[in-house]
Parts: sequence; C-alpha cells; structure tokens
Amino acid sequence: MTTEPPVPAETNVGPATRASERASAPRRRGWGAFLRDVLVIVVIAILVSFLVKTFVVRSFYIPSGSMENTLLIKDRILVDEITPRFTGYERGDVVVFRDPGGWLPATTTPARPFVIEAVDWALSLVGLSAPDSDDHLIKRIIGLPGDHVVCCNAIGQLTVNGVPIDETGYLKLSPGASAPAVVPFDVTVPADSLWVLGDNRDSSRDSRYNQDQPNKGFVPISNVVGRAFLITWPLSRFGAIDFQHPVFAGVPAAK
Repeated sequence: MTTEPPVPAETNVGPATRASERASAPRRRGWGAFLRDVLVIVVIAILVSFLVKTFVVRSFYIPSGSMENTLLIKDRILVDEITPRFTGYERGDVVVFRDPGGWLPATTTPARPFVIEAVDWALSLVGLSAPDSDDHLIKRIIGLPGDHVVCCNAIGQLTVNGVPIDETGYLKLSPGASAPAVVPFDVTVPADSLWVLGDNRDSSRDSRYNQDQPNKGFVPISNVVGRAFLITWPLSRFGAIDFQHPVFAGVPAAK
C-alpha cells in the first residue's frame, strides 16, 4: 500500500485559528486603505481650495481707513476674481488691485519665526489667511476706459462724462463739511485702465494723488485682482458690499 504524503503543517491549524486570521487580515488592509483615502481627500481639498483662491474667490483684510464707512479697518472681505473676467467692471464697483507703482510706501516686513511663516503660508493656500493684503489697495471705480472725469463743479461734485455725481450716500466727510476737500483734476481714462477713489476721500491716497506716477494715477485693469463683494468678518458686519451702481445710472457711455 502506498504511503500517503504528510498533511502540510498549515492544514493542521484549527478552524478557530483560521477564522481569527481571516478576520484580522482585512482589518490590517482596511486601516491602510483608510489612511490612504484620508490623505487623498486632504490633498484634493487643498488643491481645490488653492484653485478656488487663485481663480475664483480670494480673501483680503482691510489695512486702512480709506474706504470708511463702507469698509472698516480689519474687515475681512471676499473678492470675486472670475465674474469680472466675463462681465467687465462697472462704475461704483469696489475693487482690489496690485500697486501700479508708487502708490504704497516702501516697507520692510519684520522677520517672523519659520513656524509662523509656514502656518501662514499653508492657511493662505486655502484662503484662510491673507498675508499679501498690505501689498494691495482697495478703492471704488469712478471712471471706466474712455470716461472724462473732472473735479469739481461749484458744489464740490465730481462729473463723469459731463454728468454730476451725487456721492453723499457713501462718502465719509470731515465733520462740518458738505463735500470732500477739492483736489482738482481733469482726466480721460485710457484704454484698459480705471480711475479709482476712496470713499473716505479726505484720507485716501487714490488716483488723485498719484498723477505724478508712471501710470498717471490710472490703474491698469491687468492689476485688478477682482471685485470685493462680501464682508465676512467680524460677524456683526457680515453682508454684501454696496456697489452704489444707481449713483452712476445717469452717466452716458464714454464717447
């Protein structure tokens, strides 16, 4: 009679042991898959947030009082980057833009610990921090390309294409004043540029005060980040930013 080969050692393992191994193996694979999925989700979330911040919506804070009382110092705002690319800008829009050159004083930023810089950089990727706010300005559009903007008529009003503009609804005036201090100008806005002024006009270094700079006080549209549309912080001021479009409703198109 032929002798049967010995049974392999692993087949001698009892049913309870094999069941235990089968239960533990998927659990080990499950934890690895779980961690991998979490990592993928985090990476995708960061990537999507970065793309949204870069191309759709961006966060800034207000470092000065030049737009009071529409915007206050330390207000945090959202800026729409994508819509103006398709619809363009309108008179009255509040816009954030990079310094065209010479508008902001030269400053040096004190060195910060590496950890703080790294955290600030990471938060900026997802729009929770706005470290470059001090390198940008925010003003209201008064003149579009081709507009003839003049300061001022007999009662201190601007005129755009010959039409006086009643800005009393949003200007912050000095105590006892009925109009901002007169800073005379007579300009025609060149193509692909804007003429912008602050709502707190007596405390705003805007287009009027930069006519001696290379861009003659005009802001190239290519420098505009986008249109500010929402105050997000503090919560007591949460709400839409008023573009004051009706103020300019009677202004004819530029010739």
